[in-house]
Amino acid sequence: MTATVMAAGTIGGPLVGGFITGHAGWRWAFYVNLPLGALALVWCWFLLRLPATRAKARVDWAGITLMTAVVCALVLATTWAGSTYPWTSWQVMALFAAAVAGAAAFVAVEHRTAEPLLPLRIFTGHRNFPLMSALILVSGVAMFGCALYLPLFQQTVQGASASDSGLLLLPLMAPVVVVSQIGGRVMSATGRYKAFPVIGTACMTAGLFLLSTMDASTSRTITGCYMALVGAGMGCLMQMVTTIAQNSVEMRDLGAASAAMTLFRTIGGSVGVAVFGSLFNRAFDGRLPSDGAGGASPAGLPPAAREAYLHAFVTGTHQVFLLGAVVCAVSLAAALLVKEVPLRGKPQPAPAAGGPGPEAAEAGRSAR
Repeated sequence: MTATVMAAGTIGGPLVGGFITGHAGWRWAFYVNLPLGALALVWCWFLLRLPATRAKARVDWAGITLMTAVVCALVLATTWAGSTYPWTSWQVMALFAAAVAGAAAFVAVEHRTAEPLLPLRIFTGHRNFPLMSALILVSGVAMFGCALYLPLFQQTVQGASASDSGLLLLPLMAPVVVVSQIGGRVMSATGRYKAFPVIGTACMTAGLFLLSTMDASTSRTITGCYMALVGAGMGCLMQMVTTIAQNSVEMRDLGAASAAMTLFRTIGGSVGVAVFGSLFNRAFDGRLPSDGAGGASPAGLPPAAREAYLHAFVTGTHQVFLLGAVVCAVSLAAALLVKEVPLRGKPQPAPAAGGPGPEAAEAGRSAR
C-alpha cells in the first residue's frame, strides 16, 4: 500500500504540476501545496486516532542536532560541487569534512544516549539492515533522478509539452504499483523475498543503462519501454526493502527502522539529484558552442546551433543515467548478500526429530 500511494503521488505530481505550469505559471506549482497541506492537517486532526498512552521519554537533542548538521553539510556539498564551486575547492572540502566529523560525533553520542534518535544496534543486529539501507539509498537516487531528468529530456529533445512530459512518466510509475502489489502478495504467501531485491536492482541497472543510450532520434515508445524496466525494478525494491529491514530488527526498533529507511531514501534522492545536476551541467556546458546559444530555447535556434544544443543535452543525460546504472550495478552485490530469514507471523515448519524447537530457532534468528 505504501509503495502504491508513493507511486500514485509521483505520477500525479508531474501530471498536475505540468498542467498547472502550462496554464497558470510555474509559481502555482508551489502555491497549490498550501491548500493540500491544510487539508492534510485538518484530516489528521479530526480522523487520526492514536492510543492515549503517556510515557516519559528523553528527547535526543544532541542526536537531532548532529543528524541535521550532517545532512545539511552533505546536501550542500553535493549541490555546490561542480556548479557553484569546484569539487576540490576548500568550501566543498570543508563541507565534506564537516559531514564526516558530524557523523563520527553522531555515532559517539548515540552510543552513550539512553534513548537514541537512531539506535545503532539496528545496524549490527542482522546484516540485512545495512544492506537494505544501501538499497534504499539507491532506489532514492534512481527514483528522484529519473523523475527529474526524464521530463527534461522529453521536453527538450523529444518536443513534449510540460503537461505531456508528466503523462509520459506513466511507463515509469505504473509498473511500480503493479510489481509492488504482486511482490507483496508473493512474499506474504510464500515467505520468500530475496529474489525481489536481486531482480529489482538488475532491472534498474539494465533500464538505466538503456536510458543512457538515448539520443535525439530515440522515439517516445522506446523511451517508455526503458522506463518500464526501471519502474519494474523500483517496484521490486521500494516496499520490499522496508519490509526486509523491519523483519531484521527487534520489535522495539520497528519505528526506528522504518524512519531510517525513509531518511536514507530521502538522502539518496537529495544527494543523487545534486550529483546528477553537477554532472549534467558540466557535460552540457562542455558541449555547447561558444556563441552564447546555451541561454536560448532550442526551438528558436538556427539548425546548426539547435543540433549542437540537443547534442549537448543528450550528452548530459547520457552521463546522468550511466552513473545511475553504475550505482545500481554496485548495489546488486548488496542484494545478493541478503540472507533470507522467516518473516514475523509466518507459520514455521515443524522441526525434525531431535532438531531445535521453535524457541531455539527464534533465538538463533535473533542472534544472526
